Amino acid sequence: MSDHRAEGAARPESGLTDDDFSPVWADDDRPRIPRVAAEREALVAYLEHYRATLEMKCRGLTPEQARTRPMPPSTLSPHGLVRHLAGVERWWFQQNFERRDVPFLFVSADDPDLDFDPPPDADLAADLEAWRAECAVSREIVAAHDLDDTARPLDWHEDVDLRWLVLRMVTEYAQHCGHLDLLREGIDGRTGA
Repeated sequence: MSDHRAEGAARPESGLTDDDFSPVWADDDRPRIPRVAAEREALVAYLEHYRATLEMKCRGLTPEQARTRPMPPSTLSPHGLVRHLAGVERWWFQQNFERRDVPFLFVSADDPDLDFDPPPDADLAADLEAWRAECAVSREIVAAHDLDDTARPLDWHEDVDLRWLVLRMVTEYAQHCGHLDLLREGIDGRTGA
């Protein structure tokens, strides 16, 4: 069932039409967020929606476009956001929640900004695959734990539960998907929710 009525049709409750809302991308294949759901289903659905939004908003960009920083003075680029979010997935789920001994992605002590500032030889397709792989591991971790399971993040003074972590990731993605909306519009003029 679609979230949208026939184009231009008035909604009887409000009188608003589709023209009163942000356009939807024609190739929008993101999973629908259920309107009624249990807690875990709702949390995971929102996180998956934002993950799919990142992928959708990067779709169709050339590697050169994805490296573009069209909103000065910001130095953000779509490619940098992909790298950053791959690292964030690993940082929170593997390194902090499960305390796995895995190396950082795209950052080093010598260059802590390699995620947001990809080197000239960084490959967008490979970095998207790395991000997808990190998301897959994160999904496995979420599936293996109860929302009430806790962990002590590195360098923190208090525990967090998995519920908090998933919500933290939703906010991380929401923030950066908003950035990506502006970046994409600045790159090729494409807009939409």
